[in-house]
Amino acid sequence: MRALCLLLVLSAASVHASPGLTVASKKFTENVILAEIAMQLLAADGIGVEHRQELGGTRILWNALLAGKIDIYPEYTGTLRQEIFAGVPLPNDEALSRQLKHEGILMTAPLGFNNSYVLGMLQARAAALQIKEITDLHRWPQLRFGLSNEFISRGDGWSALRQHYGLPHTHVTGLDHDLAYRGLVSRHIDVIDLYATDAEIDYYKIQRLRDDKQFFTEYQAIYLYREQALAAYPGLSERLALVNNHLNEHTMTALNRQVKIARQDSQQVVADFLRSALSIQAAPAGVSWVGRLYKNTLSHLYLVIVSLSCAILIAVPAGIVAAKQARLGQVLLAGSGVLQTVPALALFVFLIPLLGIGTLPAIVALFLYSLLPIIRNTASGIKDIQPDVIESAIALGLPAAERLQRIELPLALRSIMSGIKTAAVMNVGLATLGALIGAGGYGQPILTGIRLDDTALILDGAIPAAVLALSVQGVFDLIEHKLLPTYSYQAENR
Repeated sequence: MRALCLLLVLSAASVHASPGLTVASKKFTENVILAEIAMQLLAADGIGVEHRQELGGTRILWNALLAGKIDIYPEYTGTLRQEIFAGVPLPNDEALSRQLKHEGILMTAPLGFNNSYVLGMLQARAAALQIKEITDLHRWPQLRFGLSNEFISRGDGWSALRQHYGLPHTHVTGLDHDLAYRGLVSRHIDVIDLYATDAEIDYYKIQRLRDDKQFFTEYQAIYLYREQALAAYPGLSERLALVNNHLNEHTMTALNRQVKIARQDSQQVVADFLRSALSIQAAPAGVSWVGRLYKNTLSHLYLVIVSLSCAILIAVPAGIVAAKQARLGQVLLAGSGVLQTVPALALFVFLIPLLGIGTLPAIVALFLYSLLPIIRNTASGIKDIQPDVIESAIALGLPAAERLQRIELPLALRSIMSGIKTAAVMNVGLATLGALIGAGGYGQPILTGIRLDDTALILDGAIPAAVLALSVQGVFDLIEHKLLPTYSYQAENR
């Protein structure tokens, strides 16, 4: 059985395998569009290519690129200088290109637009307070800032900005970039960080505050790709370069607006752009709602079934050991308990350097989270058996292995099943986070819905996840109902 578990886990590494190149994107609309442009450019040239959407932040994609788990992704020169190579003097694009080449990574020429960071406020609010530039914020230290989590943690983000301008503000909340607009419009926050080409700036009538002390550097959009990918596809760089100078700030903002505000399909928006700008006839692969639901369900079930099966095979024996060996049991429970204290998203990200992105790290993370409830309930179920029952079995001459099989496990079954049910339902919910590292499942429409501020898309993932959790609970209830009478009868008649 453990060999089967190992086989299932190893097979997960190839679930998302691509026959050609893998293009990836960060978790915001513009990056998804740029990645889709690259994908359709390459696909139109007959190259097999897959787009792994919304894989989280910069570090996740950069590490995946270095590890060879993806081949191409859109990036920005400012991010490379200030975040990836912070502290390394890179005065121009030539120096940046040389630094990248040391890592086995190549970059295209700038695509044609600068998407720098900007601070913004609602126009009416900024006008009322007479705030036009970042320095003006000094006069209003009570203002509430809602900044993207990545901006808060970046080397060129909030800490450096606050020091550069000497800002006194302390009401600073980290949140998702797309959700910040909701907070601004609802007036729960006053200042947010923006990307210069965000479609929401005009839509929500947001005042961009002038960077009067010139803190923000240029963020020219580029593509990063692996040298090995170029070796496999010699025409790759020329193909990606086709879009150079066809994307200015106005054009990119318009594409963002079509997807984010007008709710048009990003694949179709990109296909229309390539046809009008480059006369390239791209054919986006449309997928129906039923098709997406089917694909997401299969991915989600795979994550849950494999991780839970492996956890049961490992945790039930570990729980038996914990019940029989007090000291070792403390170690097992403490170790699995520590794993539960690690935030789920952090655990997913920690596994990327070891296992890459996709299904495998998601399964391992879910497996680790499933251990504690099963180990604890198995140990508790066995320990709670009345001592006189065990003494009677010993008096009858039953050996330890037979006592365990015929007496202890049947009597502890209700507690064991309770732990398994807890782990299963928990896995269904946590598996939605797998989409952040390319594992798919119901988390994919949830992430896309958050990015596009589309409640219907969020529900496309949230409702099936809830139904699946209830279904899993029901399945294990049925299994417990079938097993308990039989085992209880057997145990009582030994």
